[in-house]
Amino acid sequence: MRDDTSTTAYWDAAAGHFDDEPDHGLRDPAVREAWAARLRGWLPERPGDVLDLGCGTGSLALLAAEAGHRVTGVDRAPRVARLAREKLAGTGAAVLVGDAAEPPVPERSFDVVLVRHLLWLLPDREAVLRRWVRLLRPGGRLVLIEGRWGESDPASPSAAGQSGSVGLSAAGQSGSVGLSAAGQSGLVGLSAAERSGPVGLSAAELSGLVGPLAERLSVEQLGPDAALWGRVVRDERYVLVADLAPARRHAEIVDVHLILRRGGEVLLARRANTGYADGLLHAPSGHVEDGEDVRAALLRETAEEIGITLSPDEVRAVLVMQHKAPTGAARTGWFFEAELGEPGRPGEDGREPVNREPEKCSELGWFPLDALPDDMVAYCRAGLDAYRAGHRFTLHWHEPGDPIAYDPAGPDRLTPLG
Repeated sequence: MRDDTSTTAYWDAAAGHFDDEPDHGLRDPAVREAWAARLRGWLPERPGDVLDLGCGTGSLALLAAEAGHRVTGVDRAPRVARLAREKLAGTGAAVLVGDAAEPPVPERSFDVVLVRHLLWLLPDREAVLRRWVRLLRPGGRLVLIEGRWGESDPASPSAAGQSGSVGLSAAGQSGSVGLSAAGQSGLVGLSAAERSGPVGLSAAELSGLVGPLAERLSVEQLGPDAALWGRVVRDERYVLVADLAPARRHAEIVDVHLILRRGGEVLLARRANTGYADGLLHAPSGHVEDGEDVRAALLRETAEEIGITLSPDEVRAVLVMQHKAPTGAARTGWFFEAELGEPGRPGEDGREPVNREPEKCSELGWFPLDALPDDMVAYCRAGLDAYRAGHRFTLHWHEPGDPIAYDPAGPDRLTPLG
């Protein structure tokens, strides 16, 4: 909603009569109970944080607070917000003065965003909906009460602007549920031609806007329930309830790395034709496959990549490192140590690594462990640095923009964990 002082002034002037409409003030016990029953079905059973945008004088916010929820209301008109605070006194609810399209609240802070008869008036509804979704925690819910007034029965009182219709602001662009100068609901700020046609947002239109943002949604028609409005209405009125995807259980790749030593040297392979870190040196490594334990994966990868069959008692886990790539993807690496004897020496087994994957590796080589080359993958280099320092558990947490290649002059992202 744009910063339209005439709109704010209009609502402040109309605030004293806003609750005169049965579905605004909920003064009639039957109307109040009808909305309370509906709201209980739309809000979570457990108490949660509810944000009521365009809260008006706080009637729905009060019902939510009475149901045990922690409520924050937002309205752009200071006088309206003051009336809402008075109505909500003693409930613990907060009422803020602000733009419902850009609420002055932090993102990912609410379980429910509740909005009544407002979205259809806002420009760029898709952007507004995306903004509202960002206010929700994972698994949160949008509750959008909307309608299309004057379409089903042009001769009905609602189409004539006398029966709870929703109106534009004096500027004809942005506002909230409207009151006429006489204090009754009407189509404020519209020309005679505009008043004669239907206004609002159909359930089909709103479903199309919300669908891409939600995991599931449902639409409930409210027009036939006269108890909600204090009278019979014949136009489309509905609620759309949309649930976001819940928080997913974290999962990440587990990979294994071989620190194959021969005296003071370590075996490294130069990556090629993989699309990741090609041309850089890395220890023999690979992913753990479904159903494998980390040691079995290490033994398999060793045989596949360098043609050496190691027995389980020849390898020893020396380091576990959680690593985050510059792109933000995380994985956990297990580093295992193994020793090869010097070829040709008495009593040594003489096994020699062979490049078994030349399509992925351009060369194998032995390098001094105490003088490692710089042209290495930063992840592997961090693992070898941690191994040389005697660390057993570490983090290697890249920041966005960090290079994949090791940079001796770059920031040290290695963090020992005890």
